[in-house]
Amino acid sequence: MRFQGTVRYFRPELKGGLAVVNIPRAVTDELGGLKQMRVRGKLNGLDFNSNTMPAGGGVLALSLSRKLLSSVGLEVGDEVDVELQRA
Repeated sequence: MRFQGTVRYFRPELKGGLAVVNIPRAVTDELGGLKQMRVRGKLNGLDFNSNTMPAGGGVLALSLSRKLLSSVGLEVGDEVDVELQRA
């Protein structure tokens, strides 16, 4: 499954902390719904392993570590191409 999204802070009011990208509803449904799960895929072409997590309001988010973001040269606010599947 492929999609594009914007890197954002999980808790934007803190202006820091965990970075995530929202997973579109169609991809969420195909993964198995709004629940935490292990996933793997490619972020701007780089292989990664991570987790999804419910982000409130019917949204599933993909957790992005600082190390992963740094590896692909991304920051909060950047657009990203994601390829994703359950691990």
